[in-house]
Amino acid sequence: MFYEYIMLAMQKDFDTWNEHKKSIHNCGSTKPYNERDIWWCSLGVNIGYEEDGNGVIGERPVLILKGFSEQVCLSIPLSTILKRNPYYISIGPIDGKEAAVIISQVRIIDTKRLINRVGSLNRKKFNVIRQAIKDYL
Repeated sequence: MFYEYIMLAMQKDFDTWNEHKKSIHNCGSTKPYNERDIWWCSLGVNIGYEEDGNGVIGERPVLILKGFSEQVCLSIPLSTILKRNPYYISIGPIDGKEAAVIISQVRIIDTKRLINRVGSLNRKKFNVIRQAIKDYL
């Protein structure tokens, strides 16, 4: 019984996300971004314990760690759940809520996924995060 409850709670709506993802791919446009920027991003519904976005279109703020081109960048999802965990690094308030980057969830994204820019992380904190990722690898 408990196992069935857990399985139901973990159900994800891949079909709705897939339809939205098609529209991002077909209609989205690349966004001008900079390293250290924080953007709301359509991360969507992902497999297992990969970090998902929230809401119907799977939005979550991300920190842009590195740009590779106009179309692709390296990003880190943010969370408002602050854990005492070496993979969560607090960055202070974002959109009025305390936030942390989840360095174990670093990923490449297409800039079509970017929705709107929230702000920019200060250089000192950004360098702390970059060093933590280097140490993690």
